[in-house]
Amino acid sequence: MSLPWSFYVIAIVALNILGCAWLLWWTAKRRSTDAGAPQTTGHVWDGDLTEYNKPLPRWWINLFWLTIFFSLAYLAWYPGLGHFAGAGQWSSRAEHDADRARADQLLATRFAAVADQPLEAVAADPQALATGRRVFLHNCAMCHGSDARGGKGYPNLTDDNWQWGGKPEDVLASVLDGRQAQMPPLANVLGSETKIAAVTAYVRHLSGQPVSQAIAKPGREPFEGLCAGCHGKEGKGNPAMGAPDLSDDYWLYGDASGDIEDAIRKGHAGQMPAHRTLLGPVRARLAAAYVWSLSQGAAEPAGGR
Repeated sequence: MSLPWSFYVIAIVALNILGCAWLLWWTAKRRSTDAGAPQTTGHVWDGDLTEYNKPLPRWWINLFWLTIFFSLAYLAWYPGLGHFAGAGQWSSRAEHDADRARADQLLATRFAAVADQPLEAVAADPQALATGRRVFLHNCAMCHGSDARGGKGYPNLTDDNWQWGGKPEDVLASVLDGRQAQMPPLANVLGSETKIAAVTAYVRHLSGQPVSQAIAKPGREPFEGLCAGCHGKEGKGNPAMGAPDLSDDYWLYGDASGDIEDAIRKGHAGQMPAHRTLLGPVRARLAAAYVWSLSQGAAEPAGGR
Protein backbone atom coordinates (compact mmCIF):
# COMPACT_ATOMS: atom_id res chain seq x y z
CA MET A 1 0.00 0.00 0.00
CA SER A 2 1.43 3.40 -0.99
CA LEU A 3 1.86 6.16 1.60
CA PRO A 4 -1.01 8.35 0.26
CA TRP A 5 -3.40 5.39 0.38
CA SER A 6 -2.20 4.58 3.89
CA PHE A 7 -3.05 8.12 5.07
CA TYR A 8 -6.39 7.88 3.25
CA VAL A 9 -7.32 4.67 5.12
CA ILE A 10 -6.23 6.15 8.46
CA ALA A 11 -8.30 9.28 7.82
CA ILE A 12 -11.41 7.27 6.88
CA VAL A 13 -11.12 5.06 9.99
CA ALA A 14 -10.50 8.01 12.32
CA LEU A 15 -13.38 10.05 10.88
CA ASN A 16 -15.76 7.11 11.28
CA ILE A 17 -14.81 6.51 14.91
CA LEU A 18 -14.92 10.21 15.80
CA GLY A 19 -18.22 10.60 13.96
CA CYS A 20 -19.77 7.71 15.91
CA ALA A 21 -18.48 9.17 19.22
CA TRP A 22 -19.86 12.65 18.42
CA LEU A 23 -23.23 11.18 17.41
CA LEU A 24 -23.48 9.27 20.69
CA TRP A 25 -22.54 12.37 22.71
CA TRP A 26 -24.99 14.60 20.85
CA THR A 27 -27.96 12.23 21.07
CA ALA A 28 -27.32 11.32 24.75
CA LYS A 29 -27.15 14.81 26.25
CA ARG A 30 -30.31 16.25 27.76
CA ARG A 31 -31.52 19.48 26.28
CA SER A 32 -33.08 22.47 28.07
CA THR A 33 -36.39 21.61 26.44
CA ASP A 34 -36.34 18.18 28.09
CA ALA A 35 -37.37 19.57 31.52
CA GLY A 36 -40.96 18.97 32.47
CA ALA A 37 -43.25 17.19 30.06
CA PRO A 38 -41.54 15.06 27.39
CA GLN A 39 -41.29 16.62 23.95
CA THR A 40 -42.96 14.95 20.97
CA THR A 41 -41.98 14.84 17.33
CA GLY A 42 -45.51 15.80 16.31
CA HIS A 43 -46.21 12.37 14.87
CA VAL A 44 -49.51 10.83 16.07
CA TRP A 45 -51.10 7.59 14.85
CA ASP A 46 -54.54 6.16 15.49
CA GLY A 47 -55.51 9.21 17.49
CA ASP A 48 -53.52 8.42 20.65
CA LEU A 49 -50.16 6.90 19.62
CA THR A 50 -47.62 9.70 19.98
CA GLU A 51 -43.92 9.56 19.04
CA TYR A 52 -41.71 11.12 21.72
CA ASN A 53 -38.26 12.59 21.29
CA LYS A 54 -36.24 11.10 24.14
CA PRO A 55 -32.54 10.29 24.57
CA LEU A 56 -31.59 6.63 24.38
CA PRO A 57 -31.38 4.76 27.72
CA ARG A 58 -28.04 5.19 29.47
CA TRP A 59 -27.25 1.45 29.39
CA TRP A 60 -27.77 1.44 25.65
CA ILE A 61 -25.47 4.42 25.17
CA ASN A 62 -22.82 2.73 27.34
CA LEU A 63 -22.92 -0.35 25.14
CA PHE A 64 -22.19 1.82 22.11
CA TRP A 65 -19.28 3.45 23.94
CA LEU A 66 -17.93 -0.03 24.72
CA THR A 67 -17.96 -0.91 21.01
CA ILE A 68 -15.93 2.24 20.27
CA PHE A 69 -13.37 1.40 22.98
CA PHE A 70 -13.20 -2.14 21.63
CA SER A 71 -12.52 -0.84 18.11
CA LEU A 72 -9.69 1.35 19.40
CA ALA A 73 -8.15 -1.63 21.22
CA TYR A 74 -8.58 -3.80 18.13
CA LEU A 75 -6.86 -1.24 15.88
CA ALA A 76 -4.04 -0.94 18.40
CA TRP A 77 -3.40 -4.70 18.38
CA TYR A 78 -4.29 -5.72 14.81
CA PRO A 79 -3.41 -4.03 11.49
CA GLY A 80 -6.16 -1.71 10.29
CA LEU A 81 -4.56 1.74 10.05
CA GLY A 82 -2.70 1.80 6.76
CA HIS A 83 0.94 0.75 7.20
CA PHE A 84 0.63 0.34 10.96
CA ALA A 85 1.11 -3.38 11.60
CA GLY A 86 -0.43 -3.37 15.08
CA ALA A 87 1.23 -4.13 18.39
CA GLY A 88 0.46 -7.86 18.01
CA GLN A 89 2.29 -8.04 14.65
CA TRP A 90 -0.47 -10.31 13.34
CA SER A 91 -0.88 -10.94 9.61
CA SER A 92 -3.06 -13.27 7.59
CA ARG A 93 0.04 -14.37 5.63
CA ALA A 94 1.84 -15.42 8.81
CA GLU A 95 -1.22 -17.27 10.09
CA HIS A 96 -1.63 -19.01 6.75
CA ASP A 97 2.04 -20.01 6.69
CA ALA A 98 1.83 -21.36 10.23
CA ASP A 99 -1.30 -23.38 9.43
CA ARG A 100 0.31 -24.72 6.28
CA ALA A 101 3.50 -25.66 8.11
CA ARG A 102 1.45 -27.66 10.64
CA ALA A 103 -0.48 -29.37 7.84
CA ASP A 104 2.73 -30.15 5.94
CA GLN A 105 4.28 -31.62 9.06
CA LEU A 106 1.19 -33.76 9.63
CA LEU A 107 1.30 -35.01 6.04
CA ALA A 108 5.03 -35.67 6.21
CA THR A 109 4.59 -37.66 9.41
CA ARG A 110 1.65 -39.64 8.10
CA PHE A 111 3.23 -40.50 4.75
CA ALA A 112 6.85 -40.78 5.86
CA ALA A 113 6.80 -44.46 4.89
CA VAL A 114 6.08 -43.68 1.22
CA ALA A 115 7.76 -40.28 0.89
CA ASP A 116 10.97 -41.74 -0.55
CA GLN A 117 9.35 -44.69 -2.28
CA PRO A 118 8.85 -44.91 -6.05
CA LEU A 119 5.63 -43.35 -7.27
CA GLU A 120 4.28 -46.82 -8.05
CA ALA A 121 4.57 -47.71 -4.35
CA VAL A 122 2.81 -44.49 -3.33
CA ALA A 123 -0.02 -45.30 -5.78
CA ALA A 124 -0.36 -48.72 -4.15
CA ASP A 125 -1.18 -47.17 -0.75
CA PRO A 126 -4.99 -46.68 -0.61
CA GLN A 127 -4.82 -43.87 1.95
CA ALA A 128 -2.09 -42.05 0.03
CA LEU A 129 -4.15 -42.43 -3.13
CA ALA A 130 -7.27 -41.06 -1.41
CA THR A 131 -5.30 -38.03 -0.16
CA GLY A 132 -3.81 -37.53 -3.61
CA ARG A 133 -7.33 -37.52 -5.06
CA ARG A 134 -8.35 -34.73 -2.68
CA VAL A 135 -5.25 -32.72 -3.61
CA PHE A 136 -6.13 -33.22 -7.28
CA LEU A 137 -9.73 -32.07 -6.77
CA HIS A 138 -8.60 -28.90 -4.95
CA ASN A 139 -5.82 -27.92 -7.35
CA CYS A 140 -6.17 -29.64 -10.73
CA ALA A 141 -9.86 -30.25 -11.39
CA MET A 142 -10.52 -26.69 -12.60
CA CYS A 143 -8.50 -27.50 -15.77
CA HIS A 144 -8.61 -31.28 -16.09
CA GLY A 145 -12.13 -31.75 -14.70
CA SER A 146 -13.27 -33.55 -11.60
CA ASP A 147 -13.19 -36.80 -13.58
CA ALA A 148 -9.65 -35.99 -14.84
CA ARG A 149 -10.79 -36.38 -18.43
CA GLY A 150 -9.87 -32.85 -19.42
CA GLY A 151 -11.41 -30.99 -22.33
CA LYS A 152 -10.38 -29.08 -25.43
CA GLY A 153 -6.92 -27.73 -24.69
CA TYR A 154 -6.65 -29.67 -21.39
CA PRO A 155 -5.26 -33.23 -21.49
CA ASN A 156 -7.19 -36.32 -20.50
CA LEU A 157 -5.25 -37.89 -17.61
CA THR A 158 -7.11 -41.19 -17.55
CA ASP A 159 -5.79 -42.65 -20.82
CA ASP A 160 -2.33 -43.76 -21.90
CA ASN A 161 -1.63 -40.77 -24.16
CA TRP A 162 1.01 -38.56 -22.54
CA GLN A 163 2.38 -35.53 -24.35
CA TRP A 164 5.37 -35.24 -22.00
CA GLY A 165 5.79 -38.92 -21.21
CA GLY A 166 3.77 -41.22 -19.01
CA LYS A 167 6.43 -42.67 -16.75
CA PRO A 168 5.90 -41.95 -13.04
CA GLU A 169 8.93 -39.62 -12.94
CA ASP A 170 7.58 -37.73 -15.98
CA VAL A 171 4.22 -37.18 -14.30
CA LEU A 172 5.89 -36.05 -11.07
CA ALA A 173 8.11 -33.62 -13.01
CA SER A 174 5.01 -32.15 -14.69
CA VAL A 175 3.31 -31.58 -11.33
CA LEU A 176 6.39 -30.15 -9.61
CA ASP A 177 7.83 -27.91 -12.32
CA GLY A 178 5.06 -27.57 -14.88
CA ARG A 179 5.31 -27.73 -18.66
CA GLN A 180 5.41 -25.10 -21.37
CA ALA A 181 4.35 -26.26 -24.82
CA GLN A 182 5.11 -24.09 -27.82
CA MET A 183 3.61 -24.67 -31.23
CA PRO A 184 4.75 -21.61 -33.23
CA PRO A 185 2.42 -19.88 -35.69
CA LEU A 186 3.37 -20.88 -39.24
CA ALA A 187 0.99 -18.88 -41.40
CA ASN A 188 3.64 -16.35 -42.45
CA VAL A 189 6.24 -19.07 -43.00
CA LEU A 190 3.97 -21.13 -45.24
CA GLY A 191 2.89 -17.98 -47.01
CA SER A 192 -0.39 -19.02 -48.59
CA GLU A 193 -3.77 -20.53 -47.77
CA THR A 194 -3.08 -23.27 -50.32
CA LYS A 195 -0.04 -24.50 -48.42
CA ILE A 196 -1.85 -24.26 -45.08
CA ALA A 197 -4.68 -26.38 -46.50
CA ALA A 198 -2.15 -28.86 -47.92
CA VAL A 199 -0.30 -29.27 -44.61
CA THR A 200 -3.62 -29.61 -42.78
CA ALA A 201 -4.71 -32.37 -45.14
CA TYR A 202 -1.35 -34.13 -44.82
CA VAL A 203 -1.53 -34.04 -41.01
CA ARG A 204 -5.02 -35.50 -41.11
CA HIS A 205 -3.72 -38.14 -43.50
CA LEU A 206 -1.02 -39.10 -40.98
CA SER A 207 -3.71 -39.85 -38.39
CA GLY A 208 -5.67 -42.03 -40.81
CA GLN A 209 -8.48 -39.59 -41.55
CA PRO A 210 -10.03 -39.67 -45.03
CA VAL A 211 -8.63 -36.78 -47.08
CA SER A 212 -8.08 -35.91 -50.69
CA GLN A 213 -4.65 -37.19 -51.66
CA ALA A 214 -4.45 -34.52 -54.35
CA ILE A 215 -4.55 -31.89 -51.58
CA ALA A 216 -2.56 -33.82 -48.96
CA LYS A 217 0.39 -34.88 -51.12
CA PRO A 218 1.74 -31.32 -51.67
CA GLY A 219 1.65 -30.85 -47.89
CA ARG A 220 4.30 -33.50 -47.26
CA GLU A 221 7.26 -31.37 -48.28
CA PRO A 222 6.45 -28.31 -46.09
CA PHE A 223 5.53 -30.66 -43.22
CA GLU A 224 8.91 -32.40 -43.37
CA GLY A 225 10.66 -29.04 -43.71
CA LEU A 226 8.87 -27.22 -40.90
CA CYS A 227 7.11 -29.71 -38.62
CA ALA A 228 9.18 -32.88 -38.68
CA GLY A 229 11.85 -31.28 -36.49
CA CYS A 230 9.47 -31.58 -33.54
CA HIS A 231 6.85 -34.12 -34.61
CA GLY A 232 9.10 -36.41 -36.67
CA LYS A 233 8.70 -37.32 -40.34
CA GLU A 234 5.99 -39.83 -39.52
CA GLY A 235 4.30 -37.45 -37.08
CA LYS A 236 4.97 -39.70 -34.06
CA GLY A 237 5.87 -36.73 -31.84
CA ASN A 238 8.58 -36.28 -29.24
CA PRO A 239 7.69 -36.44 -25.51
CA ALA A 240 11.00 -34.83 -24.57
CA MET A 241 9.85 -31.66 -26.35
CA GLY A 242 6.15 -31.99 -25.61
CA ALA A 243 5.47 -32.44 -29.34
CA PRO A 244 2.28 -34.53 -29.64
CA ASP A 245 1.85 -37.63 -31.75
CA LEU A 246 -0.04 -36.62 -34.90
CA SER A 247 -0.49 -40.18 -36.16
CA ASP A 248 -3.03 -41.35 -33.57
CA ASP A 249 -6.65 -40.40 -32.95
CA TYR A 250 -6.01 -38.22 -29.88
CA TRP A 251 -6.21 -34.47 -30.53
CA LEU A 252 -5.85 -32.02 -27.68
CA TYR A 253 -7.28 -29.08 -29.64
CA GLY A 254 -9.58 -31.01 -31.99
CA ASP A 255 -9.10 -33.06 -35.17
CA ALA A 256 -11.38 -31.10 -37.51
CA SER A 257 -9.79 -29.29 -40.44
CA GLY A 258 -10.58 -25.92 -38.86
CA ASP A 259 -8.94 -26.90 -35.57
CA ILE A 260 -5.75 -28.05 -37.27
CA GLU A 261 -5.65 -25.00 -39.55
CA ASP A 262 -5.98 -22.73 -36.49
CA ALA A 263 -3.03 -24.52 -34.87
CA ILE A 264 -0.93 -24.06 -38.00
CA ARG A 265 -1.90 -20.41 -38.44
CA LYS A 266 -1.83 -19.20 -34.82
CA GLY A 267 0.12 -21.87 -32.97
CA HIS A 268 -0.53 -23.02 -29.41
CA ALA A 269 1.20 -22.21 -26.13
CA GLY A 270 -0.38 -24.60 -23.65
CA GLN A 271 1.00 -24.26 -20.14
CA MET A 272 0.89 -26.56 -17.16
CA PRO A 273 1.79 -24.35 -14.16
CA ALA A 274 4.41 -25.51 -11.66
CA HIS A 275 3.04 -26.69 -8.31
CA ARG A 276 6.25 -27.26 -6.37
CA THR A 277 5.85 -24.11 -4.26
CA LEU A 278 2.06 -24.22 -4.12
CA LEU A 279 1.69 -27.85 -3.02
CA GLY A 280 5.03 -28.70 -1.47
CA PRO A 281 6.85 -31.98 -2.11
CA VAL A 282 4.51 -34.29 -0.16
CA ARG A 283 1.22 -33.08 -1.66
CA ALA A 284 2.74 -32.92 -5.15
CA ARG A 285 3.96 -36.50 -4.82
CA LEU A 286 0.56 -37.71 -3.65
CA ALA A 287 -1.22 -35.87 -6.49
CA ALA A 288 1.23 -37.24 -9.07
CA ALA A 289 0.74 -40.78 -7.75
CA TYR A 290 -3.03 -40.38 -8.07
CA VAL A 291 -2.79 -38.98 -11.61
CA TRP A 292 -0.41 -41.71 -12.74
CA SER A 293 -2.67 -44.38 -11.22
CA LEU A 294 -5.63 -43.21 -13.32
CA SER A 295 -3.90 -44.22 -16.54
CA GLN A 296 -2.95 -47.60 -15.05
CA GLY A 297 -6.48 -48.57 -14.09
CA ALA A 298 -5.45 -48.72 -10.43
CA ALA A 299 -7.99 -46.13 -9.30
CA GLU A 300 -11.26 -44.71 -10.45
CA PRO A 301 -11.17 -41.11 -11.74
CA ALA A 302 -12.32 -38.47 -9.30
CA GLY A 303 -15.84 -38.36 -10.74
CA GLY A 304 -16.13 -42.04 -11.64
CA ARG A 305 -15.86 -43.60 -15.10
